[in-house]
Amino acid sequence: MLKIAVCDDEKIILEQIKRYVEAFEVPSSVDVYHSGEGLLMSGRHYDIIFLDIDMQGINGIETARRIRRSDKKVKIIYVTGYNDFASSAFSVHAFGYLLKPVKQEQIHRQLREAVSYTEQEAPVQTVRFETESGIKDLDIKEIYYFEYLDRKIQIKTDAGIYRLKGSITMMAEKMEKYGFCMPHKSFVVNLYQVKSLKGYDITMMDGSVVPLSQKKSVEFREKLSSFLARQI
Repeated sequence: MLKIAVCDDEKIILEQIKRYVEAFEVPSSVDVYHSGEGLLMSGRHYDIIFLDIDMQGINGIETARRIRRSDKKVKIIYVTGYNDFASSAFSVHAFGYLLKPVKQEQIHRQLREAVSYTEQEAPVQTVRFETESGIKDLDIKEIYYFEYLDRKIQIKTDAGIYRLKGSITMMAEKMEKYGFCMPHKSFVVNLYQVKSLKGYDITMMDGSVVPLSQKKSVEFREKLSSFLARQI
């Protein structure tokens, strides 16, 4: 059974989407929330979330960012009356983007795609590192970046920071095939975890900021654009 949440501060829209989801061919349990705060406070994990963007209080983009801190797998489908939030939606790895008013078939199409993607998703991919605290098998998607600091490589992850000996350049070569890129001589970042790029500041999903050197700017921007295009 699918676990689905619908979050919208318009009662009519909320009830409408709930009816559409309940009419889907795959059995589902549906929870409804009138605000981003309510969804976050529930502490529940879902397979799919239909999420409004322009809500009172915490908007849908910020709600999704907070959800992503603990849940990288949930499929977030935005349902909104505005079409100028698309770029922000992709920054939180949104699965879909629907404009109001929505029809039942649109909701069902998104649900079918979400179910199909879930069934075909590759298992967690890990890479082994020999760190100062022992051998660690780290989920690639949970790594934010590598930083060369005090003659050691620091690995910034969801679970914390790990340190190991080595060359940051060799680390960049090792991780390139997993979607990592070197924007600065001291950093290697996970393109999957990039939230935004403004000027020469790369903001990661955890809020940390990584510098982009002028020398590597063109190459990094091209690789990031190519990576994002493959995610759409």
